[in-house]
Amino acid sequence: MKNRAAYFGVFTALALIFSYVETCIPISFGIPGVKLGLANLMIVIMLYKGTAKEACLLSVVRILLSGFLFGSLFSILYSLAGGILSLAVMIGLKRKNTYSVIGVSIAGGVFHNIGQLIVAMMVVETLSVGYYVPVLLVAGCVTGALIGTVSEAVLKRTANIRLE
Repeated sequence: MKNRAAYFGVFTALALIFSYVETCIPISFGIPGVKLGLANLMIVIMLYKGTAKEACLLSVVRILLSGFLFGSLFSILYSLAGGILSLAVMIGLKRKNTYSVIGVSIAGGVFHNIGQLIVAMMVVETLSVGYYVPVLLVAGCVTGALIGTVSEAVLKRTANIRLE
């Protein structure tokens, strides 16, 4: 149990570092709100190395800490909506055991964007931001595939390491 806590601390620290790095990289896709989602790398790896509960806790802790450190209350709200929906979908797909790590990550990327769009619709009190859906679906697929590919490579290289 002691080692699990240490691993969780390392995963949290890495997720926060990735969040910070992402704020420092001046990557602009020309689409408001679209990011690589580097911190989600740690969430996907935890989903496969640890338990669903640990992945949920890591996601929420990472979103809250990075929001307070590098964002705002609104960024926390948007990220929580996207993160919770994304994780719920990823957990469901992983349990089916028919999707690859990359497929699960792509679904996570897409549903993260959908969760954020739902919050945006509630904030602006209109469905007109729905025109943004196709762009967000493509962005979620691309970023999800990138994160999934890296996650799969990390999981293969750390297959002999157990979180105990």
